[in-house]
Amino acid sequence: MLPPEILAQLAPTAADPRPVLLVVAGPTAVGKTALSVALAQQLGTEIVSSDSRQFFRELSIGTAKPTPEEMQGVVHHFINSHSIREEYSAGRYAADCLALLARLFERLPVVILTGGSGLYVQAVTEGLDELPPVPPAVRAALRQELAEHGLPPLVAELAQLDPVAHARIDPQNPARVLRALEVSRASGQPFSSFHRRAEAADSRPFRVVKVALSRPREDLYARINRRVEHMLAAGLLAEAESLLPYRRHQALQTVGYQEIFGFLDGDYAWPEAVHLLQRNTRHYAKRQLSWLRRDPAYQWVALE
Repeated sequence: MLPPEILAQLAPTAADPRPVLLVVAGPTAVGKTALSVALAQQLGTEIVSSDSRQFFRELSIGTAKPTPEEMQGVVHHFINSHSIREEYSAGRYAADCLALLARLFERLPVVILTGGSGLYVQAVTEGLDELPPVPPAVRAALRQELAEHGLPPLVAELAQLDPVAHARIDPQNPARVLRALEVSRASGQPFSSFHRRAEAADSRPFRVVKVALSRPREDLYARINRRVEHMLAAGLLAEAESLLPYRRHQALQTVGYQEIFGFLDGDYAWPEAVHLLQRNTRHYAKRQLSWLRRDPAYQWVALE
């Protein structure tokens, strides 16, 4: 559970009587779901997911989507809310989530927002930057280049066009690399030059309390390895096979499915696929921690 000094921050004050959005963040497999459910039961509230892949009904095993047993009767929003057949961006999610929060805060003084997608949390709590329109031809050309030549040449181009964005963006995330390049190519200006954050946190009709969970590295890595083993036993291979027609979808461009797709393509044997899945998930956890540490508003809570 959270320390008393953090729980005390959830109470309204005379200076700021707004309801509270409690953000529970942390790397994959750290224990966000279990803690959020326990908190929701304690506070008598509901949970809003900010996981960019758990929205999709077709993605369950590879996203570690919470089961009904793990939810323990607590209402979860934005779980299985969309189909992989449609695109769902951070901007659309933020608009939908803010509308939902307005309704929830009519009857709940605290709502929990949890998930591993830092950009989606940022979109809800702080807003997103106004970006210029991108012609469909520019977007199509970039996707064609990715399909024909892979990601490294595009990462190199981003480094040349926008060193600031290159330093901030995960070079293994095709969606974010493509987004930065399409804006840079379309506008003729660096993608990072548009980062002026559309709205400040204090303009929201709610207060934000941010908590980030951590564990000792050895413990976290062991939990990640066990989670991967559980996913494989639960049928991750079959789930990935069923998603092959949608493998270019943004939600499938991250760890969890790409390693299985490589095995299905014959790029490596099954033991190597398992090794890559565990290794890349550990690397993903490191990137999540780096993202969180850049935001001084997070209060860190160590789990054991």
